Amino acid sequence: MIGFIITLSAVGLGIFLAKSMPDRKPGNKEIPEETIAGILSSKVAYYQSLPAEEQSRFRNEVLEFLQEVNISGVNLEVTDEDEVLVAASAIIPIFSFPGWKYPNLHEVLLYPDLFDERFSLDEENNERHVMGMVGSGAMNHVMILSRPALHEGFSNKSDKNNTAIHEFVHLLDKTDGEIDGVPELLTGREYTKPWLQLMQKQIATIKGSKSDINPYGASSETEFFAVASEYFFERPMLLQQKHPELYAMMEEIFKQAPRTDSRKHKTTLTD
Repeated sequence: MIGFIITLSAVGLGIFLAKSMPDRKPGNKEIPEETIAGILSSKVAYYQSLPAEEQSRFRNEVLEFLQEVNISGVNLEVTDEDEVLVAASAIIPIFSFPGWKYPNLHEVLLYPDLFDERFSLDEENNERHVMGMVGSGAMNHVMILSRPALHEGFSNKSDKNNTAIHEFVHLLDKTDGEIDGVPELLTGREYTKPWLQLMQKQIATIKGSKSDINPYGASSETEFFAVASEYFFERPMLLQQKHPELYAMMEEIFKQAPRTDSRKHKTTLTD
């Protein structure tokens, strides 16, 4: 999983928009609730693991997200499934915080493939390795996602990766004013020092090639938080088994105990 947080200059933004706008196709047409329920039931293990009453609330929050955040395609037509999977990715990390919104997001752009740090889709460019990013500066309030990476995050049930969740966790991290791997608005300052100490210990373990956590998480505390969150929501039982201290801290941060490894288990929301 590769996630980038990129600050663009006004010139860079102008170049980007000039290239993108002609083929930029808006989505967010009204999707029937039964269609949303069908997509969630067939594609999103997290939703499948919820009790019936929580599934209803999840669908309502997906609908609210789609009413508030525009999803556009660059060189592609946005499908109902695209929109629902983006919205599900947004809701999963904040599901234990009813009514919480993303104040730092107005639009999600879907790309048909990987792209480079200048947003190029040139097939001859061997630097196209970016699957998702959130913007700051001139690109504030925008997220870019590779559509194949978005769908892979929900189709591969055995890995620990989910690009879209990764990027929405960056947005959560950003709501306290700084993307630093410490989501103070979710945890409170009393957890800042223990969380920093735990991150530093885990990063050192990854660098020592003694961890099953994605090595990209060792690149910074910011990326560690996003990578660990992917693991927490994709393979929570495995994380609890292999990294019980990290699992307990993630459970405290997100106020939930997902059980998406098996449909026998239900996602538990904690007080």
